[in-house]
Amino acid sequence: MSTLSIKDLHVSVETQEGNKEILKGVNLTIQSGEIHAIMGPNGSGKSTMAYALAGHPSYHIIGGDAYLDGQSISEMTVDQRAKAGLFLAMQYPVAVAGVSVSNFLRTAKTAIDGKAPQIRTWVKDVKASMDNLRMDADFADRDVNVGFSGGEKKRLEILQMELLKPSFAILDETDSGLDVDALRIVSEGVNRVHGQTGCGVMLITHYTRILRYIHPSHVHVFVNGHVAASGGPELADQLEDEGYDKYLGL
Repeated sequence: MSTLSIKDLHVSVETQEGNKEILKGVNLTIQSGEIHAIMGPNGSGKSTMAYALAGHPSYHIIGGDAYLDGQSISEMTVDQRAKAGLFLAMQYPVAVAGVSVSNFLRTAKTAIDGKAPQIRTWVKDVKASMDNLRMDADFADRDVNVGFSGGEKKRLEILQMELLKPSFAILDETDSGLDVDALRIVSEGVNRVHGQTGCGVMLITHYTRILRYIHPSHVHVFVNGHVAASGGPELADQLEDEGYDKYLGL
């Protein structure tokens, strides 16, 4: 069993006015096999936590730390975090002109595993994953996220997750910009990877609609740069009915 442990994490972000502290003592532990929904209003620091864990250079850990199976991530480079099993599905995936999806995926897999996958097996795995996500075969020949719809970008994020098989997946508002059909397909992909690999999932979202398809074992209310409350799936229903107001002063 693997563990992602966040202990008293403080993070600042570079702004035009200088560094601004966004995370103010986050404590959270996720075990493999668990799905944790992180819910909170805009500006509460949810995405900051995702980027800080992944190693974005504009996000600085100024206190506390996070640990992958006991090893400090602040001591790891971005690629070392990925090789250790950490994966981030971005809210706003970037376009990479001149790099095809097929080349991008194989290069990423080679970097994570330390060796290139066997061609015959790899092609079969990619095709199966693309079929599961209702992606046309010519998708693999397109440049990464260039001209992609919102749904196509999010499907590519989950395709990466399915092929790279991380120990922990951070999904930063994967439901944003998706219609009902795309939301269901993307959710099925997350559930499939979770069921097959037992990876731990940190699901960052504003809304409960994705929780109709991806059922969390834990729900956390994130406000003012920290976890203000935690509970089971019933907490998400409470938030749907009552909102975040009563947590804003905590």
